[in-house]
Amino acid sequence: MSEKENEVQEDNLDELFEQHSIVVDKKQSPERIDKFLMSRIQNATRSRLQNACKAGRVRVNGNAIKPNYKIRPLDEIKVYMVHEPTSGQGIKPEPIPLDIVYEDDYILVVNKQAGLVVHPGVGNWSGTLVNGLVHYFKSKELPVMAGNAEDRPGLVHRIDKDTSGLLVIAKTEDAISGLSKQFFDHTIDREYIALVWGDVEEEKGTIEGNIGRHPTMRTQMFVYDEEEGIGKEAITHYEVMENLYYVTLVKCKLETGRTHQIRVHMKYIGHTLFNDARYGGDKVLKGTVFTNYRRFVENTFEELPRQALHAASLGFEHPITKERMFFEAELPADFASALERWRGYTSTRKEIKNNES
Repeated sequence: MSEKENEVQEDNLDELFEQHSIVVDKKQSPERIDKFLMSRIQNATRSRLQNACKAGRVRVNGNAIKPNYKIRPLDEIKVYMVHEPTSGQGIKPEPIPLDIVYEDDYILVVNKQAGLVVHPGVGNWSGTLVNGLVHYFKSKELPVMAGNAEDRPGLVHRIDKDTSGLLVIAKTEDAISGLSKQFFDHTIDREYIALVWGDVEEEKGTIEGNIGRHPTMRTQMFVYDEEEGIGKEAITHYEVMENLYYVTLVKCKLETGRTHQIRVHMKYIGHTLFNDARYGGDKVLKGTVFTNYRRFVENTFEELPRQALHAASLGFEHPITKERMFFEAELPADFASALERWRGYTSTRKEIKNNES
């Protein structure tokens, strides 16, 4: 199976909405916007359009509007729609273990294990988190957001196959609408823990740089200068948690949600994630030339056979009760074990002690 077939992109808000851009004709007469859009967006019912307006996902000339807004000539309209509920028919139910952190009538929070693809796609039509969700909920219909609708019931965001950690699942249309608005407005609190190559000297920092598809390597993303006009705005805040000389443990807070954002941004500032094969982190990028050191790193790669990235915390407003909720997930065993190996190594190495003296 090719790397392309195995690719599952990290949560990408651009792909969570069905997006429409319309410029009103200069001869258009005044008309309610919900009625106007019904004739121009396929399968858009009036109630769906009104809900989108109320959720702030219909913008006219950059401003959110009410459902009774009357369009004017040359208005620039942008619409971000959520799909109607579907049962996910066609997805094979599979008894995949789910680590459920929280559940009520409207949402489900799971702690995804590394190695589990989030939703079906090319090369991964079974054995995904969604297959497990369809089995868990049996005949219950889950709402679906835009994209490959039948493949993603309940999903509001995603994380990579080899990233572990927290995901929130919507169980009703109101829940998916409320949660999607929070992602759209960047009011969701998401923190990741990453182990990166090198000594991150600044204790805190913010990485800003547009992220788009790599110009030649299509399975990678790339950071572009804003002036180039390529990619989408991306902002990552980071803070050093522990410095281990050759590697650094950092906490990353996402302000935006672009594909591979943390992986690409950390590489951009010279600190590729430990054992991130796609971005070159599965090689010895920092350290000595000693054989014992190289063997230690290779053994640690075997201990943590994936990128060192974990979605450690998730905070949001409950879409129905409006209660502020917060969840945390401890480092999984492979990540914790690799971290302990690095702690042990750096505490005993003479070359480190000599350099620090």
